[in-house]
Amino acid sequence: MDDATHVMRGRNPLCGDDFWIFVKVVDGIIEAVSFTGDGCAISKSSASMMTQHMKGLTLEEAQHLADQFLTMVLEEDPKILMNEKDFKRLKIFETVKRYPVRVKCATLSWRAFEEALQAKDDEQSEISTE
Repeated sequence: MDDATHVMRGRNPLCGDDFWIFVKVVDGIIEAVSFTGDGCAISKSSASMMTQHMKGLTLEEAQHLADQFLTMVLEEDPKILMNEKDFKRLKIFETVKRYPVRVKCATLSWRAFEEALQAKDDEQSEISTE
């Protein structure tokens, strides 16, 4: 995405996931989210679904969705506060917690997205699961 307002790199050296997350925010609304890079099937599908769910949300709504997704994947008995209809497609990742080494794959793009929104405009950085 050439006109991204926020960019972040996410890496998982354990399995080789390496993504760039691009976010375009205009007037507090996420107009577009995309990613590029290489990774396993879990990380790619999670990143793809994240991009679909974030488009059109306010920054506050996007942060809430990311928080809920991470809670679902990381906690044993998550309290999901999202509308079931809105969250239904993402619930497939709930089973990833059964495979602790794969949790990092599912959460990498979501964490990179969060970090991208928190980074300063001139700051281009990366997060790692190390």
